[in-house]
Amino acid sequence: MTELVERVDEHDRVLGVVDRDEAIRAGWLHRVATVVCRDGEGRVFVHRRPEDSSRFPGYYNWLIGGAVAVGESYEEAAGRELTEELRVRGRTRFVLKFLCQGAIAPYWLGVHEAVIDRHVVPDPTEIGWYGWLSEAELREALRQWPFVPDSIEAFGKYAA
Repeated sequence: MTELVERVDEHDRVLGVVDRDEAIRAGWLHRVATVVCRDGEGRVFVHRRPEDSSRFPGYYNWLIGGAVAVGESYEEAAGRELTEELRVRGRTRFVLKFLCQGAIAPYWLGVHEAVIDRHVVPDPTEIGWYGWLSEAELREALRQWPFVPDSIEAFGKYAA
């Protein structure tokens, strides 16, 4: 299935519409939106990717997210990804955007936050395990567990 995204430049201006896999293969910049999910106690949602994932199987991540669709804003994409991956709706708040070097290809990464005060039902094709960690526990996990490299880069920007 083809996933169309907007190819963008180094200033995040749209250049055209391309297939996401083609953008990754060619190293073309495109957009990705993510959400840092917190519970009412401030803990962060952390998950492990399923072992059969095409990218980073079995790796951990503290961000929920995916590609920004054609014509979609970062915030709209963040909300959509939250619903698709955790089956909850939540109000997302923009935190930061930066040019992520990416382990596979570079892209613009929009980071958002959401407070999730209800039970999540993770999509098993995206999430093999999950838990809620305090920031101290997350920092320790980032040192000990295999995390998706891009999420480590994002944590450095987010924590700054």
